[in-house]
Amino acid sequence: MALVEIRNVTKTFQRDAERIEVFTGLSMDIEQGTFTALMGPSGSGKSTLLNLIAGLDKPTSGSVRVGGAEVSTMTAAQLAEWRSRNVGFVFQSFNLLPVLTAFQNVELPLLLTRLSKKEREERVKIALGVVGLDDRLQHYPRQLSGGQEQRVAIARAVVADPTLILLDEPTGQLDAKSSQEVLALLGRLNDEFGKTVIVVTHDPHAAARAKRQLHLEKGTFVEQNQAAMAEVAP
Repeated sequence: MALVEIRNVTKTFQRDAERIEVFTGLSMDIEQGTFTALMGPSGSGKSTLLNLIAGLDKPTSGSVRVGGAEVSTMTAAQLAEWRSRNVGFVFQSFNLLPVLTAFQNVELPLLLTRLSKKEREERVKIALGVVGLDDRLQHYPRQLSGGQEQRVAIARAVVADPTLILLDEPTGQLDAKSSQEVLALLGRLNDEFGKTVIVVTHDPHAAARAKRQLHLEKGTFVEQNQAAMAEVAP
């Protein structure tokens, strides 16, 4: 069953006098429970697509549906409520608040819910336990390594138990060891917890962890394995 359905989406930006077309009639599906890597050169629209799926941006035309909900036509208030229940987003720069502990950073999305303080505490501890940081609850971001900061960001993304986890270059600022730990965690979230994971990446090691690789080239998707077959075809 398709969790993400994109139909005939166009997206244009105006930069000074220049009109930039990112997508012109893009359509695609992403099945529930899959781990998908979005690849492609810089400027190909990978991050823009992630933002459209998360409702952080709207298409110029076309339809973006996630879990049957028409994201592209929601109001800002509707999007905020929908996103808090359905989507966990991990930004490339972690976006942790330096004045808050790991526990407080992870708890932030739950402050928008009706959960009691005790319920929030339980969920935060579970989320930080899942990412292997249950001994770092009271540490501030400055007291954590880059890999640990990224795992806190992932815990924050999953604490509300969303169906969909979106990540923009999650290993871009990490060393090799931390990258492998984060990728193993994403694989576990997909395999053991059934989360649908979509990751934008330039890292071939990250893409290799995904079960499906999609390559964006000039606003058009090409299945990575199909692209490879086309290259070696006579």
